[in-house]
Amino acid sequence: MKVGKVLAGLAVAAVVGGAAWVGIGALNANDELNATKVANNTQLQAKPTSKDYLNFKLAPSSDKLAQCMPKVKVSISVALKTDATGRDIFTADITGGPKNTSFTIFLLERPDKGFGSAEYIGDLDTNGYGKGHVELKLIVEEAFSSTLVNEGTDHEKRVRKELNHVGMWFADPKDDDFCLGANSPVTPFDGDDEAGVQAFNSAKLKAAPLP
Repeated sequence: MKVGKVLAGLAVAAVVGGAAWVGIGALNANDELNATKVANNTQLQAKPTSKDYLNFKLAPSSDKLAQCMPKVKVSISVALKTDATGRDIFTADITGGPKNTSFTIFLLERPDKGFGSAEYIGDLDTNGYGKGHVELKLIVEEAFSSTLVNEGTDHEKRVRKELNHVGMWFADPKDDDFCLGANSPVTPFDGDDEAGVQAFNSAKLKAAPLP
């Protein structure tokens, strides 16, 4: 969803071939966008402030994006309230980002290299100062995808994938041009099936940040 659109809600289950959630395997079509190349950042640690809260940071998904956004900080906080209220509270904040830009937010099986199963949970929009904040209420701690494979055969089975990572994409394919140029890849990580490249992810954490 682009800047100015009203957030329609949280992720909607997409049933494709018996899948409870859509498993997305699209790659950013540029080897430079491999998050594993980003320099180590010792601050990127998942920090449980208590048994009910989890805080961590996302890093730019490539060295190139890190160079183009040298002051960016993306912080994620999750209030683990599923047992008490039936849903968690996922909060994302960004400072030092590109101005007036919309990002899509996904829970991911893997933070990069194909991403595996993915769940679209909301948008984060920046203002004229590159700051943004969003609070989403959904299942986070226990999020998973469930897909029926080999349906109708003797090998039919249901496969579960844990969604323990977080990634954010430029919602508009043109919004990453300031850094990657006009020929940057178009990816399917938005509701209209057209987004820019992955902007931030949790790949540099020593372990998956979500329980």
